[in-house]
Amino acid sequence: MTARLLVYTRTTAYRHDSIPDAVAAVRALEEFTVDHTEDPAALEEPLDRYAAVVFLSTSGEVLTPAGRRRLAGYVGSGGGFVGVHAAACTEYDWPYYGELLGARFDRHPAYQPGKVLIEDPDHPATGHLPAVWDFTDEWYDFRAGPRGRVRVLLSADESSYEGGGMGDDHPLAWCREQGAGRVFYTALGHAAQAYRDPRFLAHLRGGLTWATAEAAA
Repeated sequence: MTARLLVYTRTTAYRHDSIPDAVAAVRALEEFTVDHTEDPAALEEPLDRYAAVVFLSTSGEVLTPAGRRRLAGYVGSGGGFVGVHAAACTEYDWPYYGELLGARFDRHPAYQPGKVLIEDPDHPATGHLPAVWDFTDEWYDFRAGPRGRVRVLLSADESSYEGGGMGDDHPLAWCREQGAGRVFYTALGHAAQAYRDPRFLAHLRGGLTWATAEAAA
């Protein structure tokens, strides 16, 4: 039986050109059935039929007050939440969302190659990866590092690219629990090419699987 996901891609600020490729890639994952929307009214409805809600490169303020209440109640009562890339650039006016996700986007240098360090190989999102993973992305900096509040899975080696702003402690992907729910976030996934990369797709699949509680933590 596949897990049903609500994939939400509404943007009210920067919009990533990769969103159609990203949605198509998630749809292609055999473990999941996907409902895709950009309508905030969809988040005002009961979410219990979904194993997880996925904010896929959302940006800006994307929820109504009713949607905020519905999402918080859903995760707190055991629903999964997954944020991908620009999900960290979302709902700055809602303090709960920053707590839910674990960190908020600050800035990024130019899109460029760099190295990802696998901090926790014992997770479905990382077990397939080499200890050092060469990847190309925007290498998001965050307003405050999430370590201590989350289980860090991946971090950036800032010596491998230009313009990093967080130093030696630069998490890129993590997971955490919120009430009875599970939360997974990855900062990777800027470009359409990421959604054709087998390692990135396995990383995303693993995060979704964990958040939907289909694998052990």
